[in-house]
Amino acid sequence: MSKKTLVIGASENHNRYANKAVRLLKNKGFEVLALGKRTGIIDGVEIFKEQKDIKNLDTVSLYLNLDNQKEIVDYVLKLKPSRVIFNPGAENVVAEKQFNEVGIETINACTLVMLTTGQY
Repeated sequence: MSKKTLVIGASENHNRYANKAVRLLKNKGFEVLALGKRTGIIDGVEIFKEQKDIKNLDTVSLYLNLDNQKEIVDYVLKLKPSRVIFNPGAENVVAEKQFNEVGIETINACTLVMLTTGQY
């Protein structure tokens, strides 16, 4: 069973790192979900814009800057993933502390690098 991953900050724009992460996760066989500002499709993966309840979530890969994370932190806490990856530009020490306090591992790293180097 693969690790179910939610990419937050997804976009249909192929130049965006969140888009690249969705495609690489799918290519590597992970179950991937995508949350963005707008609905759309990335390589067959639907981008949804409402905060859905997701069961058995392993990883949240976060691609939002600090200002855009305000409404997301409570959502991630409700999802109770095993870990949250803060990709470059998404670092947030306050959210990290909140996640760690409830047992969610936090990592400041690049999902793309982790995937290509076997550290995911």
